[in-house]
Amino acid sequence: MSTPWTYAGSPPALSRADGTVTLVEGQTFSLSGPGGDMVPDLPHGLFVLDTRVLSRWQLRVNGHFLEPLAAAPNTPFEASFMGRGYPAPGQADAGLIVLRHRSIGNGLRERVEVRNYGLDPCDVVVELLCDTDFAGLFEVKEDRVQPRPELPRCETGPGVLAFIHADGTQTMVLVADGAAVRAGLATWRFELAPREDRELCIEVGVQLGEVTLPARFGCGDDAAASIPAQRYAAWLGTVPTVDTDAPALAGTVARGIEDLGALRIFDPDHPELPIVAAGAPWFMTVFGRDSLLTGWMSLVAEPDLARGVLETLARFQGRDVNPSTEEEPGKILHEIRFGAATHLALGGGHIYYGTVDATPLFVMLLGELRRWGLADEVVTRLLPHADAALGWIEDFGDRDGDGYVEYQRATPAGLANQGWKDSWDAIRFADGLLPEAPIALCEVQGYTYAAYVARAHFAEEEGDRQARAHYLARARRLKAAFNRDFWLDERGWFALGLDADKRPIDALASNMGHCLWTGIVDDDKAPLVAERLLSPELFSGWGIRTLATTMRAYNPVSYHNGSVWPHDSALCAAGLMRYGFVDEALRVIGGLLDASFAGGGRLPELFAGLSRSEVPSPVAYPTSCAPQAWASAATLQMLRLLLRLDPAAPHRQVWVAPVLPAIVGRLRVEGIDVAGQKLTIDVDADHCDISGAGPLTINTAPRPR
Repeated sequence: MSTPWTYAGSPPALSRADGTVTLVEGQTFSLSGPGGDMVPDLPHGLFVLDTRVLSRWQLRVNGHFLEPLAAAPNTPFEASFMGRGYPAPGQADAGLIVLRHRSIGNGLRERVEVRNYGLDPCDVVVELLCDTDFAGLFEVKEDRVQPRPELPRCETGPGVLAFIHADGTQTMVLVADGAAVRAGLATWRFELAPREDRELCIEVGVQLGEVTLPARFGCGDDAAASIPAQRYAAWLGTVPTVDTDAPALAGTVARGIEDLGALRIFDPDHPELPIVAAGAPWFMTVFGRDSLLTGWMSLVAEPDLARGVLETLARFQGRDVNPSTEEEPGKILHEIRFGAATHLALGGGHIYYGTVDATPLFVMLLGELRRWGLADEVVTRLLPHADAALGWIEDFGDRDGDGYVEYQRATPAGLANQGWKDSWDAIRFADGLLPEAPIALCEVQGYTYAAYVARAHFAEEEGDRQARAHYLARARRLKAAFNRDFWLDERGWFALGLDADKRPIDALASNMGHCLWTGIVDDDKAPLVAERLLSPELFSGWGIRTLATTMRAYNPVSYHNGSVWPHDSALCAAGLMRYGFVDEALRVIGGLLDASFAGGGRLPELFAGLSRSEVPSPVAYPTSCAPQAWASAATLQMLRLLLRLDPAAPHRQVWVAPVLPAIVGRLRVEGIDVAGQKLTIDVDADHCDISGAGPLTINTAPRPR
């Protein structure tokens, strides 16, 4: 059986033409149709800790499935569905209307309200068809669910159905008060007078071994008092408020903030620390790289997320050499699975370390948190972990001593590619051939350069001149070598990477935009990089493609070979802004805002790289996550770029030099936390007012690089 990370087959579509409704709460999520039903022949269901505990959940009234009328998510973890029954013989309209109110969290609660709008009393039979297969998340995602030789057994009691895994390790319990139950079916029978209604309530709980997961919602509970509701309200109460006359910007930022709040998860051993899952529905767990970049981009809204990410990743930082999980001392993990989902991790453990970029990104984020003047005690405490990460770069990341950080998987079950483009076919030469590992990616050298610079700043704060000189020297050597060895002078762009023989991987790709973001690019090469990023080959009009249209492997509806990833484009925009290419950065931001507006305010994980001249709106990628963490955080990165907000809290300074695209006439952001001061920035075409800085010095010009 293929592993989740090496599977190369075709994924199923997430929905039929009528769409899919996704709800998320921690490591619980559900996928259903617009009427609320979870259909067995689609990748629908209720998933808890990466196991599908409901594979079928269909409501039938008087022998007929409901006609969907509306679906309205109320919060990320709650939704209401409205449908109507089948018309009585001789009637054009149905008299029965059904409302379904669903809440999820370590299980599910559904309140079903049946209303009779007919002129006559009617007999009502409500049937709930339910089943489970206890299938693994990736089996469902990749359409690999096979019939089990031993099916879950079903035990019944008064109003209770219990589905028990064949090996006894997992149990799903359905409580349907007042229903007659038998295997896979709960039935209610009652009569409704005209204008009368009846409410039914169903609960689904999950037991793993001897442990019953604490259900977040019960039939007798007040939803507003639940843990998910309280956490979500607290999140929305702490983030900055944004007021603007641009609906695309307002909607995109608001949706990004809401989605980030929904994607927060909490380590059961440290429930006080928020961390972030990579994305719903398929990656509701912690990924090192994704979490670090999300933490970075969301600093303008909420520093606690970055703090939680750093503390969690530091706690699981590599200590030993273990080829099966690719653990090495000082290395930051690629993925961790909490609780009962540990069987999905590579190498048989619950942590897999096969990533080359999370380790320098850890140091970068720690340095950025210091620049914002936030969680100083935490930053100081984690500095030894940054040193361990830099030790990994020197002792393990640089495999051959040439100064570059490379990757080569240590286990055939691991990831073949270990940068952010980690699908098996993501790294190619311009002619489409696959390079041999070890591979040194261009953006990873940029992250490493920025990590050295960050550590040099820490040394400067400590008055450690020797350490400062050491890391600055390493940064300078890496920058000089990078601009010499990765630059393709005859083509005018940076190589995607170097292969095992140090040959440049000459594909034109978006990765070099990350190099601008980190500052490793020499000034004389930056204009050509900017020109390439905004060329018709890379810029689709909605965002920057992962691979140029002129490359042989280009496919606009592929995962990494020509699609558009919003977080990737946002980091490219940050690089353009850093080097002073303001108009180019605004073009990228404008394209992403338009794409978000076309998608109802939400940026997905990725979308097709088809040109804006070819299609009137972005084309979805079939299994794209939405919401997705770094796509949601990209909206906040764009907000920061428009403000050109650059703090240097250790020096008690902040640079603010807003630039607004044509679609934005005015922008006010209130409550940005810098060094404990709550900044308000109010800007329009004629003025910029900044208040709340306290002792911080405000510089109203772009910060010199």
